[in-house]
Amino acid sequence: MANQDDKIKIISDNRQARFLYEILETFEAGVQLVGTEVKSIRAGKVNLRDGYALLRNGEAWLINVHISPYDASGEYFNHDPRRSRKLLMNRKEINKLIGQVEQKGLTLVPLKMYFKGSWVKISIGLGKGKKLHDKREDLKRRQDQREMQRAVKRW
Repeated sequence: MANQDDKIKIISDNRQARFLYEILETFEAGVQLVGTEVKSIRAGKVNLRDGYALLRNGEAWLINVHISPYDASGEYFNHDPRRSRKLLMNRKEINKLIGQVEQKGLTLVPLKMYFKGSWVKISIGLGKGKKLHDKREDLKRRQDQREMQRAVKRW
């Protein structure tokens, strides 16, 4: 039975990632944040679009994710919007990712940021970049699905 504290509230969704990358596997990670970042996240001021994750010295880092400065705090206490943030993952998961990213040339892309209970979590996708013809194929398939749905609706 699910605990009431384990409710998930999505803060930000990176829909463009699924268009640019073929996501092979997803991982959940915690994010190491400072207080003003959490307050900005609660206000929904997060942009995952340009972000990615790196593996450095056996640690996972979230790079280039923009969390806007918190309006109510002074300039002295605020954070840098695009600073690198450490991802909190199991050692086993990090080792698995290191092997796949180095050998297969895959990329780690942030897919969603959400609250799980009171904790900020991020869903990281292990993705392979799509070629232009793959993107066109996806658009065509999506268009065909829409047309089929409209035809079924008319009946």
